[in-house]
Amino acid sequence: MIEDNELRNMFKIESAEHIQRLEEGFLRLEKEPGNAAVLEEVFREAHSLKGAARMLGLTGIETISHHIEDILGSARKSSAPLSSEVIGRLFKGLDPLRNLVREAVTEEPSGVIVSHVLEQLKISMDNRIQSFVIEEDNSAFEASAQHTEIKETILGDFRIDTIRVETNKLDKLMSQTGELNVTKLRIAQRLEDIKDVMTLWEDISRTLPKAEMEDKPKLEKFGIQLNTLKNVLYDDSSRLGFIAAELEDSISRIRLLPLSTIFNLFQRTVRDLAKEKAKEIQLVIEGGETAADKRIIEEMKDPLMHMVRNAVDHGIEMPDERARKNKPRIGTITLKAYQTPANVVIEVSDDGQGLEIEAIKRVALKRKMVNETEFAAMPPSQIQSLIFVSGFSTSTFVSDISGRGVGLDVVRTNVERLKGTIHVESLPDRGCTIRIKLPLTLATSRVMIVTVDNMKYALPVEHIQTTCLIKRKDVFTVEGRRTIVFDKLPVPVADLSDLLEFKGAKAHIPQAASRTPHSETIPCIIISAGDDKLGLFVEELLDEQEVVLKQYSSILKRARNISGSSILGTGEVCMILNPFDLIKSAKKKGAPTAQEKPGAETETRKSILVAEDSITVRTQMKRILEGAGYEVTVAVDGLDAFNKLGGHPFDAVVSDIMMPNMSGLELTEKIRQKKKYKEMPVVLVTSLASEEDKQRGLEAGANAYITKPSFDQKVLLDTLRRLI
Repeated sequence: MIEDNELRNMFKIESAEHIQRLEEGFLRLEKEPGNAAVLEEVFREAHSLKGAARMLGLTGIETISHHIEDILGSARKSSAPLSSEVIGRLFKGLDPLRNLVREAVTEEPSGVIVSHVLEQLKISMDNRIQSFVIEEDNSAFEASAQHTEIKETILGDFRIDTIRVETNKLDKLMSQTGELNVTKLRIAQRLEDIKDVMTLWEDISRTLPKAEMEDKPKLEKFGIQLNTLKNVLYDDSSRLGFIAAELEDSISRIRLLPLSTIFNLFQRTVRDLAKEKAKEIQLVIEGGETAADKRIIEEMKDPLMHMVRNAVDHGIEMPDERARKNKPRIGTITLKAYQTPANVVIEVSDDGQGLEIEAIKRVALKRKMVNETEFAAMPPSQIQSLIFVSGFSTSTFVSDISGRGVGLDVVRTNVERLKGTIHVESLPDRGCTIRIKLPLTLATSRVMIVTVDNMKYALPVEHIQTTCLIKRKDVFTVEGRRTIVFDKLPVPVADLSDLLEFKGAKAHIPQAASRTPHSETIPCIIISAGDDKLGLFVEELLDEQEVVLKQYSSILKRARNISGSSILGTGEVCMILNPFDLIKSAKKKGAPTAQEKPGAETETRKSILVAEDSITVRTQMKRILEGAGYEVTVAVDGLDAFNKLGGHPFDAVVSDIMMPNMSGLELTEKIRQKKKYKEMPVVLVTSLASEEDKQRGLEAGANAYITKPSFDQKVLLDTLRRLI
């Protein structure tokens, strides 16, 4: 553990940069083994990391870095290209380095045995490593002299061009800038108040009788001072506005980072996963220099990782299959970023098999997401968007690669939290593209201010398609939902007060929406979120303005229909509404209740058969599943489980593999041989974690394969929810 706080933080940042550059360099050397410039760069990174670790007494990090440096140094001296075997071994040294760094920073045990790591790095290169070390020692005096000369040269013109700043300090500074913007808005409002006072004074001056004008000089002086105050306040307000805008822009730019910061993390992920799946895949990065807010980059790392893993696992075909389709054996995944005037756009695309519309329909119908009638009216893009529904997957086999059945809904949730939108485009055998649009900044937002029940609310303008006045007679009903026609298409409408569930709200805004109760028209805002649209009836449309977004309080963290808050120039607190939640709320209100559904049946508990020979594991599994609401029957081995299948209807089987009498693989095969069990989901939970083991599970007919070393009860429950 590094005792000094400042040194600890500095080493944490510095070592992460060195290790990341080493990884990027190894990836490049794997493609360009003879690139001397890259070899020089990674050698320098290893040397720098070794030196920093030595200074802090971190022996393990120093030793591993030194061995990596020796290997690279030997290649430098001999000018021999590094083989794929050597690079593969070099990669094996990076993860232990990361773990040792974490141990040094957090005191959390790393479990790294340095001697084992050195064994993995040990490579015979015709004794060139040893000779390199000797030559390095012989040239130590010469290198020292050169270093002294350089040091004396730069000390004459010493300057620091960059400094490291903790990101939480920037966050606090941005928050204070937001407060400054609120103050600017309040001062602007005071200026309007003074203008109102001047108008009132001018009216009074004109209407006072001459007999009461004895103090006319005083009144004139008051008017002059009032006018002077107005002009000075106007100048101050303008100046404050300019400074606040410049300050906000400067801090926002400081917080910007290139998207290559996260894009480059996926190079090794794709390489390792492709090898594991026996696929040939290249990752292409475009627009990595596109800059985005620090928070966007932080929040998008996991969603992008999920999409990339999905593309490797489900998108790109096996090399032989691609060859049969007259496609290159090497599949391509592309990470692309670019900026528009209003958004940062990130695209994840692959040239694989694409989304199968019919498969999506089958799963959606099975899970009762939509019915046949609704499908008939849905365009292909809307059907493809169903992949973002919680737990949705067309895969018949859940693996460790793409999240074990946890669907792309996690991606959509993160994107919506960042005020972004997500779309999918796919063509059979041409591939799939997922396009994410995110705002340029998360500090401020352009909103439309509306009133409902005499309270002000804000709607983000990026989700507003139009505002209009709707004639009462143009509102009609379709399948129990109020509807209007917009752009020649039916759009459902709802009263915003109903969606916000105001207890004292008027029953129907169309009857008392505007300030003129008997008006023939109703103010309406058409909002959109993805492919969904909704018309919102409000009392009044007030203004469009830029507002500063305030952090969630703990109370509002999970508040439905609310995405944040702001303070208006008048000092009023204004809730910012969440268009995605509003559309979901409208759908729920428009759907028939369970009592209204014809032939609705009482929901019964799903029944699970668990086959496990270990009494400890069997008991724990039973507790987990019963705690999640399942009815559980246990079996002591595969044979016992198969016998119990005939005596009771089960919704799924969860089985270990290594069991006496009948293994889990044999049990799965026998289940699949019976016609009545053909569609029954089978989940294998086992300690056998190799790719060959997973392949055997797939061939036996299992629907999911969960490894015990990484077992997480949430994964099991999410998988069962998707399969049943």
